[in-house]
Amino acid sequence: MVDIFEKCYNYTEAKEAIKAGIYPYFHALDSGQDTEVIMGGKRVIMLGSNNYLGLTSDPRLKEAVIKAVEKYGSGCSGSRFLNGTLDLHIKLEKRLAAFVKKEAALVFSTGFQTNLGILSAVAGRNDYIIGDRQNHASIVDACKLSFAKLLKFKHNDMEDLERILQSIPEDKGKLIVVDGVFSMEGDIANLPEIVRLAKKYGARVMVDDAHGLGVMGEHGRGTAEYFGLEDEVDIIMGTFSKSLASLGGFVAAKEEVIHYIKHHSRPFIFSASIPPANAAAAMEALNILEAEPERIKKLWDNAKFMREGFEAMGLSVGPTQTPIIPIIIGDDYAAFKVTMRLLEEGVYVNPAVSPAVEKGCALLRTSYTPTHTREQLEFALKVFEKVLKNNEQTA
Repeated sequence: MVDIFEKCYNYTEAKEAIKAGIYPYFHALDSGQDTEVIMGGKRVIMLGSNNYLGLTSDPRLKEAVIKAVEKYGSGCSGSRFLNGTLDLHIKLEKRLAAFVKKEAALVFSTGFQTNLGILSAVAGRNDYIIGDRQNHASIVDACKLSFAKLLKFKHNDMEDLERILQSIPEDKGKLIVVDGVFSMEGDIANLPEIVRLAKKYGARVMVDDAHGLGVMGEHGRGTAEYFGLEDEVDIIMGTFSKSLASLGGFVAAKEEVIHYIKHHSRPFIFSASIPPANAAAAMEALNILEAEPERIKKLWDNAKFMREGFEAMGLSVGPTQTPIIPIIIGDDYAAFKVTMRLLEEGVYVNPAVSPAVEKGCALLRTSYTPTHTREQLEFALKVFEKVLKNNEQTA
């Protein structure tokens, strides 16, 4: 007889890392999320958050949250489908749809849930989802929930994508799903070619722009704006937990598509609605993004400064094209070790190891905000040089 908990009892890797002093996860913050945080009683430079517009500590968002709680309370006590829809939700959806140039939008309680809710509704047993091999885990799980047949193409390999599209029967529904900005390596989907192939083979296109919203495009509308393809992408998914400094997610598309998802998405129908505070924070962040586009330029200026600094040290930053800048380490154990050494010196980064990245391709994921000061960034570069200069694993 097999105890279902046996796998739990036999899992020792994390405890071994803790014992060795190189466990890099679940560090508690004693402060708010900002360019500097208090971690373990020590002030460190934060280079590991997705606070792309630097709004998590903005007093305007805090004020909006307080007012929302005073008016609506702490939660909605139900799903959007029944008693949990506030006028605030509807206003936010209209704003989001207008911002990304779509007819309608629908707000979910988390970004992960948003992908589950979209794909499980629009893709069924007789449909095909064609996804990039490096798509986010939420897309992978969403494909399982949808019961559609998932076919994966090599990362950003358009020849492989076309090979797969050619193999699908013409009488089957086809949806190409990609991250706009890939969250680990920081590179961008080849959206122009994806759109071309979608038209050629009768497929629709969905872009997960969790890491593109507020970052890509002149106005921060995302990867589709960056390429001038806003009218060509059928479904745009975005999150509030990155640039919009809140928690939640949304989908934007034609009105008929949103109407269908609203009435068929189990993750949407059977989940409690996003709390008023989260909706208000996202709304205010969107207001600031539209009013202060200079934040986007400052973000890219800071990222350029750091990328050039890393390259001057001879560090490999991979294929990044965005303010997500990875430092390629290689070995998982070495990545953990370097992460902890950086933290000891006052800089926090995120280690990404297999299976989040391919085995042997462990990296340190760094990301930036427009509110990082030049002094903070210069300090971080000095720490990197001190820790990594003679590390053979970074070649």
